[in-house]
Amino acid sequence: MELLPERKLAGILAPLFALKGANDLGVGDVGALRDLVDWSASNGFHVVQLLPVNETGNDNSPYNAISSVALDPITIEITPASIPDLSAAEIKTEKERFFFRHMYDGPVLYQLVKPLKRALMQRAFENFKRVLSDPKAPRTIAFEKWCEAQSDWLPGFAMFRVLMDEHSNSERWDRWPAAHRTLASALDWLKQQPQEVQSSWEEKIRQICYVQWMVWSQWTEVKAYADSKGVALMGDVPFGVSLYSADYFCRPEIFDDKWSGGAPPEPAFQGDQFTARWGQNWGVPLYRWDVLSRCDLDWWRQRVRKIREVFHFFRIDHVLGFYRIYGFPWRPEKNAEFAPLTDGEAQERTGGPLPRFQPRPDNTPEERAANRADGERLLGALAEETGKYRLMGEDLGTVPDYVRPSLRSLDICGFKVPMWEKEWDSSLTPGGAYEPLSVATYATHDHDPLRLMWERWMDTIALGESGMPGAAQKRDQAWWEVRRLAKWAGFEVPRMLPFSYVHEQFLRGLLACNSWIVVFMVTDLFGTTQRFNVPGAVADSNWSERIALPVSEWKNHKSLAGLLERLRTDIARGR
Repeated sequence: MELLPERKLAGILAPLFALKGANDLGVGDVGALRDLVDWSASNGFHVVQLLPVNETGNDNSPYNAISSVALDPITIEITPASIPDLSAAEIKTEKERFFFRHMYDGPVLYQLVKPLKRALMQRAFENFKRVLSDPKAPRTIAFEKWCEAQSDWLPGFAMFRVLMDEHSNSERWDRWPAAHRTLASALDWLKQQPQEVQSSWEEKIRQICYVQWMVWSQWTEVKAYADSKGVALMGDVPFGVSLYSADYFCRPEIFDDKWSGGAPPEPAFQGDQFTARWGQNWGVPLYRWDVLSRCDLDWWRQRVRKIREVFHFFRIDHVLGFYRIYGFPWRPEKNAEFAPLTDGEAQERTGGPLPRFQPRPDNTPEERAANRADGERLLGALAEETGKYRLMGEDLGTVPDYVRPSLRSLDICGFKVPMWEKEWDSSLTPGGAYEPLSVATYATHDHDPLRLMWERWMDTIALGESGMPGAAQKRDQAWWEVRRLAKWAGFEVPRMLPFSYVHEQFLRGLLACNSWIVVFMVTDLFGTTQRFNVPGAVADSNWSERIALPVSEWKNHKSLAGLLERLRTDIARGR
């Protein structure tokens, strides 16, 4: 489909795990995404933005996947129609064995959902082996052809995934036997095993390949379906990749594991003592750009090419990392130990280094020029793989002044969160002044939804009337925040109001901005208070919240019907 900045687009951002489909197994899947595409097309939304959908490890974070390429099997739609190697009776049997009735209501129960889907796909593979016994069967030929086309990543990932299963489903390769800790050593080890062991492992590897074939087939089909409906799928590529991933396992030479990537302290993220003091330590290894450059950035180019197979365009989360990345000289496991320390005390523990920007800071004009040149060289190579206007950069947080002009020069969209776009006097930059080559949104998966933010302001204002010490000052600050944001959206707030009175005005205010694409977080569109992630917090509630109503029933949401009709009018006018 045509994607040019001359045509304004409205979209919806929804984590796939949070969506409910008619036949899902306790987590959002490709079937639920197809329902969302239908709903979006019927309501004038031409963009569906998702969080990363690569296979996750045991913390279930989509930003800490075990592969930069492999798609997550929990996104597979499992019905007899979508998995030809499974019958309705087999699906029913496994669902009953895993007490499926406990999975659908409430948050995602990963500890049940993942084993259930794994068991179902194992059954499917056992059935598919009968097909494989005929090398001339059309599906055998299709499977073999697909595996051959994925030879640059699939064999290594499959070996990593089998090793995970062999070691209690743990991705912590540093706790595996020494012979299993890299792809090269694991392959050497396997060659030395008896033939029956080698044959057993080869079959396990084939099963992993089969599962990936199924999930990739479903995703390429849903992309084509979205295309037919005039809806573009926007994916998400994290800048970093997990240390405990197939990528590191297969190619450790391209990573610097002595430093952990993250972000410096920011006022917006004060989730815990460590985040407030030091920033966010994501634990991702830094890249050895010198090694990658000698290979023409082949690993990154592959990553981009693969994501383009299932998404029309995508954003790079923390695109600032291509210019310079904030690094920690310790792993996240030690965050609690470092949280209360002074700089001097921290240096005693690390032997000198403190968290800092790599490869250099932005302190001098020369450093800023060098960082800009690095970013443009690296991002320019990725833009070669995507084509014009297909690459977007999440340029939020502490943004150096050269980054946004640099992104525009590369035809890369940046992001605009109104509350963070400020003028010299702390007023919010008018939406009409946003550069067209941008994506505007009130919230991402990391932020408070509009309603929660609004209700906190109202509670602070109400408390300010109580006469408690300091409450009046907080009340005045809250009123300033309320009226500043309302003014940006084009209306006034003369008195305390419930969110329902301002909800539509905020949505229409965002639609009126000058950005090419306007995206509503699903919670902001529905006016709910759900959070999908709290940065810096380790909690079961992260990455597990679900939207209560199945997507196929959203059209019956009476309180939204009138709002959506009016929004459709605004969208059609290109506001």
